[in-house]
Amino acid sequence: MELLYWFESIRTPFLDAVMSLVTRLGEETLFLLAALLVFWCWDKRRGYYLLTVGFVGTLINQWLKIVCRVPRPWVRDPNFTIVESARSAAAGYSFPSGHTQCAVGYLGGIARFVHSWWVRVICVAALLLVAVSRMYLGVHTPADLGVSLVVGTVLVFAVYPLVESTLWFPNRMYAIIGGMLTLSLAFVGFVELYPFPADVDGANLAAAVKNAYTLAGAVAGVLVAYFVDSRWIHFSTRAPWWGQIVKLVGGVAVVLAVRILLKAPLASLFGGHNLADAVRYFAVVMTAGCLWPLTFRFFARRGAEEKVDQ
Repeated sequence: MELLYWFESIRTPFLDAVMSLVTRLGEETLFLLAALLVFWCWDKRRGYYLLTVGFVGTLINQWLKIVCRVPRPWVRDPNFTIVESARSAAAGYSFPSGHTQCAVGYLGGIARFVHSWWVRVICVAALLLVAVSRMYLGVHTPADLGVSLVVGTVLVFAVYPLVESTLWFPNRMYAIIGGMLTLSLAFVGFVELYPFPADVDGANLAAAVKNAYTLAGAVAGVLVAYFVDSRWIHFSTRAPWWGQIVKLVGGVAVVLAVRILLKAPLASLFGGHNLADAVRYFAVVMTAGCLWPLTFRFFARRGAEEKVDQ
């Protein structure tokens, strides 16, 4: 706690605002935007790489949180104060840091496959700043961050050669995604069947169960989407610059619309059971991996036509 008290001593309104902004780099929304940008507009294989690192990292993070059940710093030490604006996003257990692991997943992943040294420097500096921001805001300890950095880094380097090998052995991707689905279903079974002790916070356990079903549905969607694209769609990431913008902005809008519009009817259909989230995120991933890419042939043709005209 000594380091956290030091950060507490140097807080200023300006630094509070800066660190609150920096910490947003570790939010899942930016991770998903980065993964979709790479998947739709750059390189599908690299997109699957980021998604794999993200899914497996989230599973490990969620499992450690519910197993270790480490309270937040201000709960362990009532004399310690946090930046109040960070409290709402710091629900749940403390160990390990989800923001830090998320940042390592996509920023470290991008740094792993790009060849530009300055992009790598920016990505590494950004993910380290996210880790520092979590301590500055008072929502995580060095131990929380250290484990997240280690787990995220191991995944970044371990998953990369596996996904890259699918360039020569495409069917290996089925094994990778199938492994993720197996882990996701095992996590669902764990949170549903494990006899947790009485000291488990009910809200945190409910969140873990909800996340388990969400991950299982999303990974199932990735598996089916990969099969459909490999067999029939074969979408191309090529497009003119304006087409890439339309693909990204339009695709994000469509995916968000599916995510929002399906929430109420599926919750009603499944009577509020978490299976509703599994089905909803299956549909969201299918939209991102199959339905929206059906429009990409138009952009690929326009890009080819513009290249010929030049």
